[in-house]
Amino acid sequence: MEAFAGRYQLIDLVGTGGMGSVWRAWDLRRSAYVAAKVLGQHDAATLLRFVREQSLRIEHPHVVAPHGWAADDDKVVFAMELVRGGSVATLLGDHGPLPESYVAVLVDQLLHGLSAVHAARVVHRDVKPANLLLDATGTGLPHLRLSDFGVAGLLDEPRMTRHSTILGTPGYLAPEQLAGADPDPRQDLYAVGAVTAELLTGERPGTEGKLPAVDGLLAEFIHHLTSKNPSDRPDSAATAGRLLAATGAVPPPGTEPWTQDPDAPEVFDQLPPLPPTWTPTGPRAHQPPPTPSTPNAGSAQAATRGAAPTPETAADRPRLWPPAAGEASTPQPAAVATPPTVPAHVVAAGASARVGAGAAARGAGRARVLWVVAVGCFVGAVGLLGSAVWLLVR
Repeated sequence: MEAFAGRYQLIDLVGTGGMGSVWRAWDLRRSAYVAAKVLGQHDAATLLRFVREQSLRIEHPHVVAPHGWAADDDKVVFAMELVRGGSVATLLGDHGPLPESYVAVLVDQLLHGLSAVHAARVVHRDVKPANLLLDATGTGLPHLRLSDFGVAGLLDEPRMTRHSTILGTPGYLAPEQLAGADPDPRQDLYAVGAVTAELLTGERPGTEGKLPAVDGLLAEFIHHLTSKNPSDRPDSAATAGRLLAATGAVPPPGTEPWTQDPDAPEVFDQLPPLPPTWTPTGPRAHQPPPTPSTPNAGSAQAATRGAAPTPETAADRPRLWPPAAGEASTPQPAAVATPPTVPAHVVAAGASARVGAGAAARGAGRARVLWVVAVGCFVGAVGLLGSAVWLLVR
């Protein structure tokens, strides 16, 4: 697979947005999966906002900001951490209204993230459930990450759009934002109040700014954050966080009261399965099985004819996957030495030699026996002759 700009291998499409598409990709430089936002041909203002978004380097546990970018032909891509649990909008659509304690935890994390964003003199300007991503934590403690800074504005910098252009999503925009006011952190806090009301009721805020009615511990908190006059809202995300803590809705650390609910919210892994050529640790290693060799007839076959088979070793077995780090190698049995093969004509010559030597040995034995018999006969004859002479002389 060809890498985009020599760095990012786009694997599969996981989402689309107003400024481009989002892909699961493999970062060749980092050797890790990332979320890659791809921007096609757009006007200069959109491209400038895209470049501004990729330039943000806000590092915070509850913020997803780009960490790299690349350009190739008429497309631009920047990458960020891949978050697997979908968005708060997905959770709300699957579950409906969320428990108050669960909402309080989400909003508290959102305010921590916005505090870091505002400290970098950035106003998000599009805080809504679809831009609040979640790690796949099941029914446990959720982990929220603020994402998508495509329409973010920088404080005290020239505007990139005309005053008649409204950036953001209707229903979550502060009244002064609708009127074309310059970016202000309190506009993000208004959106936090609108999001809180939606999470508790499951009802989306009206485009005219009408919010669903809310009861309970968070009602006063929502009222303060969604005040029509910006000066009546908390002056910072940190102040809003202290106001939230004062409500008593945020559960103590280490407790998860929503888990006692039979229908507790659950954040699933929303990413589709990886294609067959990819694994959780990266691209699948391709190694074709060895092709059996076809020896030529004649000398090669003659050289191997009658030879004992060579014992298989670990290096001989095809291995489609490289060994994992720290994997111990499997001990292999020691190869049994085989005696050298003796050619047939040498075996036959040796056998003939052994037969001839045996025959010669047997012939020598018979000669010795005949010699002994002859000597015995001669001695006997001499004895008889001596006896005859003795009789005649007497």
